[in-house]
Amino acid sequence: MIAGHRKFALAVLLIGVAVSAQLAAGERKQKTTIPQMDEQKRAVHALNRLAFGPRPGDVDRVLAIGVDKWIEQQLHPDKIDNSALDARLAPLRTLRMDTQQLVDNFPSPQVIKAVAEGMRSLPSDPTTKAIYLARLDRYEEKLKSKQETEGAADSGIKSAGVEKVSDSGEELAPTSDQIRELLAMPPDERYKQMLSMSTEERRVVTNSLKGKREQALEGMSPQQRETLIALNNPQQVVNDELVEGKVLSATYSERQLQEVMTDFWFNHFNVFVGKGADHYFLTSYERDVIRPHAMGKFEDLLRATAESPAMLFYLDNWLSVGPNSDAANGIHAKDWKRRAKANGPVNQAKGKRGGLNENYGRELMELHTLGVNGGYTQKVVTEVARVFTGWTLKQPGQGGAFKFDERMHEPGDKIVLGHRIKPNGQKEGFEVLHLLAHDPSTAKFISTKLAMRFVSDDPPSSLVGRMALTFLSKDGDIREVLRTLFNSPEFWAADAYRAKLKTPLEFTVSALRASGAEVGDALPIVRQLQNMGMPLYGMQPPTGYSMKAETWVNSSALLARMNFALALASGKLKGTRFDSDLSGGGRASSAGVAGDPQEILATLENSLLAGDVSRQTHDTIAARLDDSRISQRKLDDPARAPNIGLIEGLLLGSPDFQRR
Repeated sequence: MIAGHRKFALAVLLIGVAVSAQLAAGERKQKTTIPQMDEQKRAVHALNRLAFGPRPGDVDRVLAIGVDKWIEQQLHPDKIDNSALDARLAPLRTLRMDTQQLVDNFPSPQVIKAVAEGMRSLPSDPTTKAIYLARLDRYEEKLKSKQETEGAADSGIKSAGVEKVSDSGEELAPTSDQIRELLAMPPDERYKQMLSMSTEERRVVTNSLKGKREQALEGMSPQQRETLIALNNPQQVVNDELVEGKVLSATYSERQLQEVMTDFWFNHFNVFVGKGADHYFLTSYERDVIRPHAMGKFEDLLRATAESPAMLFYLDNWLSVGPNSDAANGIHAKDWKRRAKANGPVNQAKGKRGGLNENYGRELMELHTLGVNGGYTQKVVTEVARVFTGWTLKQPGQGGAFKFDERMHEPGDKIVLGHRIKPNGQKEGFEVLHLLAHDPSTAKFISTKLAMRFVSDDPPSSLVGRMALTFLSKDGDIREVLRTLFNSPEFWAADAYRAKLKTPLEFTVSALRASGAEVGDALPIVRQLQNMGMPLYGMQPPTGYSMKAETWVNSSALLARMNFALALASGKLKGTRFDSDLSGGGRASSAGVAGDPQEILATLENSLLAGDVSRQTHDTIAARLDDSRISQRKLDDPARAPNIGLIEGLLLGSPDFQRR
């Protein structure tokens, strides 16, 4: 069905490319008098900008409360009941663990190596111990294989690949009947059976279950599911639950502005999940560093990120050593070498401690505070890097926390932006952070980025100026800066309505919300985001993902969006239940329109887009409603119901829905 409509989908997408190209080419010019939106559009606009889009019935609810009052509620998320989301997140146990608990329960390679070398003991809990033993078996297998390969290389012998066999000489691969028997077992019995297997047996069975993972885990408790996944890959449990939590929170949280701001600040203070220990640090980074400060004082947020193990590891500041420090001069060298050995390989481009690392100093000013044109020089970057020497970590591979190490810290005065920073240990860093947080360039840079997120790709300078003034006069209070933005005529300008192109995350979550979809397993949605070019926590450069339309406007990316919309609306997106019954979710009753595709289209246009559908999109879809693939009608069966899901999918994938 979806493939049959590829040409039609492409036709709709071409409209989107044309419209989005106009958005990317330039924004509207300032006018002396800015025409404003009516109240209905204000409600839709608020839900599209302060939230990840409206759910069925949300527009009416916001109108009943009053748009301004709803915004004020969103500015104080702690007063909004979010227990329904908490219940959805409850099965994802790792989201409530600190970093040390994550590493202890789902051991990293460094932890397993430490156990294998007798530097760390096995856990006493039987379930956790089973995970360790499985990983130890794998570690010893790899070590033995490496030794054999090196031995073969030394003797000039190459080993031929052979099938894995058991000690008795029989192949370990299970038969299809054995797999069926395993899947047919009650969940508890199936869990015990898989837990009792040897590491090699479990690996072979897991490979045989490809495509049937959910069936194998069906009916098990969250902890049982986590354990079985962890037996093969402990890190996967942490990563999977992190991305699942992101999708569920954005989709179902009642504290929508907090979710939008958490996403905004994570992107601003970007950390890449694929960098070693950050697999474990990111859960706490988003939960304990970004989210609580999302609408607080900017300096508090800046300081929290500076001390975060996730940021210190990502930008390598934990390796930075002052050239004239005690550590660099060999003082207590024996202890230093012992610590370096315990933390693994240590060369700077390869993890070496020793030498000044300027990564954090540069990104702190270029991306976090002043902006690329903020008036600093390379000399200032070096001075800031000297200030932050000694801001390090205790055994990051084993979940270690932040530590200030005086021996690594560069002694002496530092000059930062004309200010003399006197020797004061860790407090030198606090002084620089305070200086940067209160700089006018920072106020302008942060205000510009916020205006880009909420108003336009090229925001009006007058608005940015007023926001920056609030930033400076209110001690960097993010909530007050947002209030200035949301009270501005520029935010409510009539031509700002649906004028921002959604990022893949914004599009995907808004489609889930608009359609009232029920997400049972968020991982297939996460994979869809990868297809659209926006893997969650997957931006490797510290710049974060772009908010500008030009980044996301191309035929391939928009086709991926259309395919997602059609899969969602046709019920073919795994892990997500979609109900196309027009009588549900606050939509208009389907009674009397079940056999009329044109009336169904009108109903869905009101439901999904508040009736704001361009004539071109409406006509493109309407002209094809007599197509038997959409109407599902036969010439001799005029009463057969239209394909509501397909019509809905085409609307969700349309250029009109791509904009917020």
